[in-house]
Amino acid sequence: MIRRYALAAMLAVAPLMAMADGKTHHVAIHVDQNDPHTLNMALNNAQNLAAYYEEQGDEVVIEMVAYGPGLHMLVDGKSPVKDRIETMSLELPITFSACANTIAGIEKRTGETVTLLDEAEVVPSGVVRLIELQEEGYAYIRP
Repeated sequence: MIRRYALAAMLAVAPLMAMADGKTHHVAIHVDQNDPHTLNMALNNAQNLAAYYEEQGDEVVIEMVAYGPGLHMLVDGKSPVKDRIETMSLELPITFSACANTIAGIEKRTGETVTLLDEAEVVPSGVVRLIELQEEGYAYIRP
């Protein structure tokens, strides 16, 4: 009788233990194009990753790194995906990194200050940030 209760207890707790043992995945998404289709694909990749790993009982940490023409996704007043970024930053474990080198180049060329979306964090170099993330074990995705 005690064995039955012990077995029933183990079976009841097993799904919780499996979730507690979930793995954390780290993903870097590279964005260097100012094409609305590509920008939306990058955001779709992030949403799909988060949904998949949540369903598996795992966690995911996503960093989207934008530089060159891709920086436009993070520029206030120019981003064709601003609304999606605002929503995703509230719902998903995602950060958006903006390249300081690209920002400086745009400001020098145009003479205007680049204003980023509130969700964006500036990193010294987008390319260097991608290298650092890969050295830290992040999986690399380029839509």
